Amino acid sequence: MKSLSIFFALFTLTLALNSYATEPTNEQQKADEKVNTLEYKAPELKKPVIDPAKPDDTKVLGDETPKPVVKPKNKIEKAAAVAEAEKAVAQAKEALTAKQQAKAKQSRESLAVVEQLIKAYNARNIEEFIRVYDEDVEFYIFPNELLFKGKEKLIARYGLMFKKLKCIHSSPIKRIVHGDIVIDHELSETCSTDENVIDKRSELVSSYQIKNGKIIRVLFFR
Repeated sequence: MKSLSIFFALFTLTLALNSYATEPTNEQQKADEKVNTLEYKAPELKKPVIDPAKPDDTKVLGDETPKPVVKPKNKIEKAAAVAEAEKAVAQAKEALTAKQQAKAKQSRESLAVVEQLIKAYNARNIEEFIRVYDEDVEFYIFPNELLFKGKEKLIARYGLMFKKLKCIHSSPIKRIVHGDIVIDHELSETCSTDENVIDKRSELVSSYQIKNGKIIRVLFFR
């Protein structure tokens, strides 16, 4: 009987220890609650509180308040402001007028050179013809194909043509003059055997650049 009593006592003690081991502690329950992310709730964001009594000091491009124009306080200041404005306008007009006058003068000089050129060309006068050209004149075909350069080649080319043809006549159809540039849309007529019979007629567009009363560059458009 005594041994049986001891057995039941040991059995009861074993059950008690197993029950204690399987029950979770408070610390373990807290840890499990932290690990369980499904039950996690994000903290609520607080909306900014705007004080209506505080002035808005934020800066947005284009929202700057324009500064008011300072108005003259009296008649003297008003008269001075008007005089200053009129002076500025007059100076601007004078500068523009001077520039326009210089451009107009340059255009007239350039036109005179080209008219002298056409007159000598129609007369087949090689001396007067080459007189209006610079020593280093350049002849191009648009846009930048160099034909020849210098008076020597100019004389060889046009001198032979003047001797060979019986008549040459060039007349402008339309002319544009702008400063040192003259652009001619011209009608060219030539006689190869009889000076009274035009056997070739064509239209040409030529650009002349003039500097110091001399043609320095010729550009032919074909």
